[in-house]
Amino acid sequence: MSASSRADIWSSLPVPAILIDGGDHIADLNPAAEGFMNNSARWLVGQPIWDRLAVDAPLEESLLRAREQGTPLFVNDVDVGTGNRAPLVCSLHIAPVTGQPGWMIMLISPRELAGRMTQSHSVKSAAKSAIGMAEMLAHEIKNPLAGIAGAAQLLSMNLSKEDLELTDLIVAETRRVVKLLEQVEQFGNLSPPELRPVNLHDVLDRARRSAQLGFGGHMKIVEDYDPSLPLALGDPDQLLQVILNLLKNASEAADSKEGGKIRLRTFYEHSFRLRRADGSGQSVPLQIEIEDDGPGLPPDIKGDVFDPFVSGKENGTGLGLALVSKIISDHGGWISVDSVPGRTRFRISLPRAPRDAKEND
Repeated sequence: MSASSRADIWSSLPVPAILIDGGDHIADLNPAAEGFMNNSARWLVGQPIWDRLAVDAPLEESLLRAREQGTPLFVNDVDVGTGNRAPLVCSLHIAPVTGQPGWMIMLISPRELAGRMTQSHSVKSAAKSAIGMAEMLAHEIKNPLAGIAGAAQLLSMNLSKEDLELTDLIVAETRRVVKLLEQVEQFGNLSPPELRPVNLHDVLDRARRSAQLGFGGHMKIVEDYDPSLPLALGDPDQLLQVILNLLKNASEAADSKEGGKIRLRTFYEHSFRLRRADGSGQSVPLQIEIEDDGPGLPPDIKGDVFDPFVSGKENGTGLGLALVSKIISDHGGWISVDSVPGRTRFRISLPRAPRDAKEND
């Protein structure tokens, strides 16, 4: 097998893999491990493994015995943290490297993430079917609802004040259902993005101004931009819709009187790559973070907020973040969320435009 083939296999491993030299330093790691540790290989290589990886188990002596005896080591169901993220329950498989005395390879299998991915796949499949059904019914349902609302308004012309409350309720509820159906139709009818070079700071500024003149007037929005950020490859109108949606969620989560703070941050992460199921990769180095100091996401939906019909709001439709996720996915990008009480941070990763591209007016 050629060296390039071995490198392809190493990069294609779906679980984090770390090569450890005889002195317990990181000698190499695959892209999955870079993502798990939230740092690039260039920065991590050469650093002591136990400075960068926190395992809730006494591994040093067991690793030393496995190294001396040339035997594999298996550790199941231990908390593994990196300092950049909350610990995850993982299984560790550590084995000696043939032809490299003292070197070991560590495979990290996050049990919680595997279960969540399986569950998420089934949830998304069910949600996709539900959306397809709702799209077919939306038009047929909206027409009779409009007739019901019109009939209620005609009845209200000759009713007493007490009975008016009932007709007003009918009109309000029919309008609410119509709005929900329109959102379902919008989700299904979203056209593919018209990709072109985009200045992300222009998109963020448009969203910030719109928010502060409307739903986000009670919020303090702080900008933390990388002035050297290159152009992105995207659809400016759809990206604006994404940012506005996230800003609105953050504004609605804050206290309506005291308000709160939202931080808009951009930066460049050259090592960030999106790996697809077919093994191919896409560089997504342009990063946007939208962080607020609100109460955080409800723990029971934290892992499913991008699925349709999952909402933490009272009377929420659960389609806003699903639409955001769909738009970013159509751009070849990635969106994630990290939330604890007092801090919720959405991170968007996007591909850059070709180096010689220029922004269109």
